[in-house]
Amino acid sequence: MLFKDDFPSTPPKCKFEPPLFHPNVYPSGTVCLSLLDENKDWKPSISIKQLLIGIQDLLNHPNIDDPAQAEAYQIYCQNRVEYEKRVKKEAQKYAAEIVQKQMLG
Repeated sequence: MLFKDDFPSTPPKCKFEPPLFHPNVYPSGTVCLSLLDENKDWKPSISIKQLLIGIQDLLNHPNIDDPAQAEAYQIYCQNRVEYEKRVKKEAQKYAAEIVQKQMLG
């Protein structure tokens, strides 16, 4: 989460590094969620906890009405089993990379 100086007037930027394979995560890793958009549902009263719960919910229940990543969106809509396989494969890949970095670092 990246907070600007004018937080909470503006929402933080929430980004996954490396980017997640998910219909609502842009290829850059930025999360596409109305709570994080000052022109949509952002309110200065929204807590960090509420944002994290919103992101967690989005990860578990993608919003197909607001896609940010074409490939993940298409696979999610067309073949849910394949989508789940891809998500697990990506998670295993990133977990292995983290373990490798810890062993080297």
